[in-house]
Amino acid sequence: MRKVKIHITLKEGVLDPQGKAVHNSLQSLEYNNVQDVRVGKYMEVMVEDSDNLEAEIDRMCDQLLANPVIENYSYTIEEAS
Repeated sequence: MRKVKIHITLKEGVLDPQGKAVHNSLQSLEYNNVQDVRVGKYMEVMVEDSDNLEAEIDRMCDQLLANPVIENYSYTIEEAS
């Protein structure tokens, strides 16, 4: 069994209204040193080990978990504890 940790972020140049809202809220709380906020997604997926695991994860991300038009993704694969 493997644990896949997937990070999904918006591509550069894509507007991030949620990140802007968080940034504005931090500014209103006087965290004036915060220059920018980008909001993303994090997922942990437990999968059975296979010979083509990375290809399967890429397909999962491209087909469902991320929107490849506006989002990038990266992942790490670990032994499940």
